[in-house]
Amino acid sequence: MHSREGVMASKIYGEDLEKMYPVIEENLSDSGCLDCVMEFLVMAGSRSLPEAAMTMVPEAWEKDQRMNVDKKAWYNWSAMAMEPWDGPALLVFSDGRYVGAILDRNGLRPARYYISDDNVMYMASEVGVCDLEPEKITM
Repeated sequence: MHSREGVMASKIYGEDLEKMYPVIEENLSDSGCLDCVMEFLVMAGSRSLPEAAMTMVPEAWEKDQRMNVDKKAWYNWSAMAMEPWDGPALLVFSDGRYVGAILDRNGLRPARYYISDDNVMYMASEVGVCDLEPEKITM
């Protein structure tokens, strides 16, 4: 990302965009770096949180014959902005109002979710992560 900072632009921030640099802080984990870039994509004003997640960790779209033409065109446009990240295999994100999750294009990790009778959503990539009684699961 550091090498791209010289060519980045924002209609919202103009020259003040440089005040957000560096996009990725030093000495962060892979997940920390991903979080910084996702926050930058949203804060720079060009993408919603789901769009930023779909840009960074796109599904396998290029050869999907069943995918909607408009969605495929969006992925094609988005791919010109940056290369996809390899991992995480499962990405869960929230802005405090909405929650979303996507699997990476390699499809090597499953994801399961449950919603309980007290309106709590549980999501994990493994079975048996939490002890939830079956009768409490509504979805």
